[in-house]
Amino acid sequence: MRLNGMIDHTNLHPEATEDDIARLCDEAAEHYFHSVAINSCWTGFAAARLKGTGVAVDPCVGFPLGACSTAAKAAEARQAVADGADELDMVINVGRLRMGDDAYVVRDVRAVVEAAQGRPVKAIIECCLLSDEEKVRACKDCVAAGVAFVKTSTGFSTGGATVEDVRLMRATVGDACGVKAAGGIHTREEAEALVEAGATRIGASAGIAICKE
Repeated sequence: MRLNGMIDHTNLHPEATEDDIARLCDEAAEHYFHSVAINSCWTGFAAARLKGTGVAVDPCVGFPLGACSTAAKAAEARQAVADGADELDMVINVGRLRMGDDAYVVRDVRAVVEAAQGRPVKAIIECCLLSDEEKVRACKDCVAAGVAFVKTSTGFSTGGATVEDVRLMRATVGDACGVKAAGGIHTREEAEALVEAGATRIGASAGIAICKE
């Protein structure tokens, strides 16, 4: 299984410097990863660094909590597009979902989808904070909002991707969208198990190690 083209090579640490993002971009180009996943302030820098390489620029919106206003998420998404984003990850409002306010979740995600102007949006539902019933509702809300992927985790909460969550998400969305597994993926064995469960994209900071195994 060739995983390189499925990997979003990731550095979302708040302390990341320009040198760190440059290294991330160069590694992604060298190893033919799908994209670099970065905080949105680095979008323009990464777009310039990766021009002509075929590696996509994938900034994250409302990261890592997803608890800012819908207007703030949409504004961040529009700025990322202006700066050269090819794709966008975004964090749903987990509290609103847990309240049962699905209409809010759909509006919130749809606002980012619209701001993305046709670019793929991956909605992070933060599985570790949800019951299975809530995970199913989150996936359905995100599909209704027009996402290209639902995603397991930010990697900054209490847990990451699991085979069980990916399997549940895939069963829920069917062929309506992709499933991105992210958070705590360190080995090729782990990545392949997640793909077998239904993941079509892998978010990892350990992409080089995964692909060299």
